[in-house]
Amino acid sequence: MMVKSSSTHSALGRAGFNILFLSKRLAFMAPFLLFLNHSALGQEEIEIQDEISYPLLERLLITARTNYPTKKVYDTRIEIAEKAIKQSRLSYFDIFSFSYILSPPGSAQATLNPNQLTGYQVGFFANIGTLLQKPSQVQRARNELKIAELDQDAYLLNLDAQVKQRYFEYVKAKAIYRIIAKSALDAQTLAEDAKYRYERGEITFDVYNRALLEGSTRQQSKVGMAGDILIAKSKLEELLGKRLEDIR
Repeated sequence: MMVKSSSTHSALGRAGFNILFLSKRLAFMAPFLLFLNHSALGQEEIEIQDEISYPLLERLLITARTNYPTKKVYDTRIEIAEKAIKQSRLSYFDIFSFSYILSPPGSAQATLNPNQLTGYQVGFFANIGTLLQKPSQVQRARNELKIAELDQDAYLLNLDAQVKQRYFEYVKAKAIYRIIAKSALDAQTLAEDAKYRYERGEITFDVYNRALLEGSTRQQSKVGMAGDILIAKSKLEELLGKRLEDIR
C-alpha cells in the first residue's frame, strides 16, 4: 500500500510540475499572441484615404505638367502648327504677281515700233490654280493644329493618371511602413522579455528562439519597406522633375 501511495504522489507531482511549466509558457505566449492580434487590428484600422493630401496632389499635378520634358515637346508641336496656319494664310498673296516695263520716249524700241506705248507699263497677274488650292492648305494646317492639341490633351490625362498612381503608391508604402515599424518595436520588446525569462529558466530555448526569429523577421520587413518608400518616392519625383520636399 505504501508503494502505491508513493507512486501516486510521484505522478501527481509530475503532473503539477507540467501544469506549472505549461502555465508559465502560456503566460509568456499570451502577450505574444496578443501582440499578433494587436498588429492585425492595427492594419485594419488604417484607412489609406486618411493619408492622402489632395491639395498636395493638385500641386504635384501642376508641377508635373510644368516640368516634365515630354509636355514641352507637345507645346512645341502646337507652336509649330500655329505658325503653319499663319504661314498658310499669308501665302494667299503668293498667287498674285506684279511686273512693270519701262519704255522711255526716244528709245530704240519706240523708234522701231511707233505703236508701242512709252513710259511705265504695269502688269498684275493672278494664278487661279494656286488660288483654288489655298483653302485646302489652310484647312490642313488647322487640322494639324487640332491633332496636336488632342495629342497633348491625351498625354496630359495619361500624365495625371501616372502622377496619381505613383503618389498613391508612395502614400501606401509610408502607411505600411508605420504598421511594420510598430510591430517591429513590439517584437523587439517581446524578444527582450523572452531573453529575461529564458535566463531565469521560465521558458524553453525553443520559445526564446522563436521570439528572436520573430523580432528579426519584423526588423527585416521594416528595412525592406523603408527601401520601398524610397523607390516609390523616386518614381514620383521622376514625373515631377524636382524633389518632393521642394513642392511642400
